Amino acid sequence: MIEARQTLAGALQKIAHCLDQLRDEDVWWRQHESHNSIQNILLHLCGNVQQWIVHGVGGTPDDRDRVREFAERQPLGKDELLARLRVTLAEADSALAAFPPERLLEPRRIQGFDTTVLAAVFDATSHFVGHAHQIVYITRLRLGDAYRFQWTPRSPEQGAAGT
Repeated sequence: MIEARQTLAGALQKIAHCLDQLRDEDVWWRQHESHNSIQNILLHLCGNVQQWIVHGVGGTPDDRDRVREFAERQPLGKDELLARLRVTLAEADSALAAFPPERLLEPRRIQGFDTTVLAAVFDATSHFVGHAHQIVYITRLRLGDAYRFQWTPRSPEQGAAGT
């Protein structure tokens, strides 16, 4: 569970790094009407983590409205979206920290799927990371060469050009 918690926290840092570089209008932008904006992706991540970890692992009621996550067109500010995501991940972190490891193979039914707690955690964590990278990509599309990387290699071992 520690690794899942750290992975979610690291992905949140990447998302926050992107949002810090964007204007609110960029968060609402979509390349095509059928594509998701960063806003929709963030709402989706909140819903997914709530359903799969906070509910599925932590046992809270499941009140997700998945369709609305993607249908929302009312612009929300990037600060509000990031605050929502932080609250959701804090709830998920608490659920993961409190869950007894000896119960990881317990069955769960989440979003119509039969799974185990461990599989639900793997699924939700990898899903979150995938969408975090999607947000990085959209940010790079919006900013072009003005995009600031969160991390750059500093030695040949890390992949920097030879010194």
